[in-house]
Amino acid sequence: MAASWGCRAAQVVAFLAILVLAEAAAAAAAEAEGGNDTAVRSGEELRKYRRIIRSQLRKINKPAIKTIQSPDGDLIDCVSTHLQPAFDHPVLQGSEAVVEDPPERPKGYETGGGGGGIQQLWSGGGETCPEGTVPIRRTREEDILRASSARSFGRKPPAPAASAERDSVGGSHEHAVGYAVGEELYGAKASLNVWAPKLSSSSEFSLSQIWVISGSFATDLNTIEAGWQVSPQLYGDNSPRFFTYWTTDAYRETGCYNLLCSGFVQTSNRIAIGAAISPVSTYNGKQFDISLLIWKDPKHGNWWLEFGPGVLVGYWPSYLFNHLAVHATMVQFGGEIFNTRPAGVHTSTQMGSGHYAEQGFRQAAYFRNLKVVDWDNSLIPAANLKVIADHPNCYDIQARSNSVWGNYFYFGGPGRSTRCP
Repeated sequence: MAASWGCRAAQVVAFLAILVLAEAAAAAAAEAEGGNDTAVRSGEELRKYRRIIRSQLRKINKPAIKTIQSPDGDLIDCVSTHLQPAFDHPVLQGSEAVVEDPPERPKGYETGGGGGGIQQLWSGGGETCPEGTVPIRRTREEDILRASSARSFGRKPPAPAASAERDSVGGSHEHAVGYAVGEELYGAKASLNVWAPKLSSSSEFSLSQIWVISGSFATDLNTIEAGWQVSPQLYGDNSPRFFTYWTTDAYRETGCYNLLCSGFVQTSNRIAIGAAISPVSTYNGKQFDISLLIWKDPKHGNWWLEFGPGVLVGYWPSYLFNHLAVHATMVQFGGEIFNTRPAGVHTSTQMGSGHYAEQGFRQAAYFRNLKVVDWDNSLIPAANLKVIADHPNCYDIQARSNSVWGNYFYFGGPGRSTRCP
């Protein structure tokens, strides 16, 4: 049952549509149809669509006290904490309170771990947002135009109907994950190294993340997710970026990436969710990892996110969830890619470093010091961890343990190769 749960839960993560530019599609349709009436209708539709986009941008992008130009072209707006998108939620509208007091960290928590030397590009030159503000990556018109629709921007498409077994042949979303199941789980922690995997096309993605999960895969799945991802369709480039996600209904209507809807309440003025991470690990070279901790604060019930070492990014309020308002029943660690290749031709999009698990340290991607938070807010080793790969010839995973890294695993692969036709 646990293995089946793990298979089904991993399948739900990160569905992304094949994206088209709405303007280009409309213009091409008008040209193909010909005639003034068609051109007029297309022009009216484009103007209407642009109005929708501008309205959406006004809702997402809040007034900035300061704007920082990142070397990669991003604009980071320093927004007053109480004006961030979370305060568009009906529960918080009109409120200026972010959190009553700091969360109670799990017992056994240590500030050490991953994150040494890791920065975000926007703050690499010493730039920072003032106290009382939070850094938010500005959304631009072209970001929304890359989505299949303005409504779907920043969201994952609904999950397909659940099946008892993982689709090992035709699935577009491919995973290599470790998972732990329990009646009551209250968080997860791990260090994961950061890579810049190569993608086969701009409509595909590759990520490495932690999932905190509860509920039914088919109807009301609750997830909290955080890690790094390479997603040209979402960000417009191939840089690894720190990201978050959440949903309460199996990705149907609720939730979003980062701060693209009301939900996650950011408290840090040092971390911009959705911004690029630097430096990245190199093959046979220096390894750079980040430490992430997600846990349920026993004092107020909110799910907090820490970007190590020691930076509280913010929290998902408990009122967002039904099942996760109480506790989680599963945590997952690992990688995922999205494969848009036609049947019989596998994508060459890389997972992790683009190399198989057996190649080990400095060559394969890893998760180390895997831990879970138990019922009394204690951080303990993920002792009953199981691992699974959807397509082990394309992307695999190997679990290990030692006295330094505790429970850990290597994972990843190149995609299409002699082993993965």
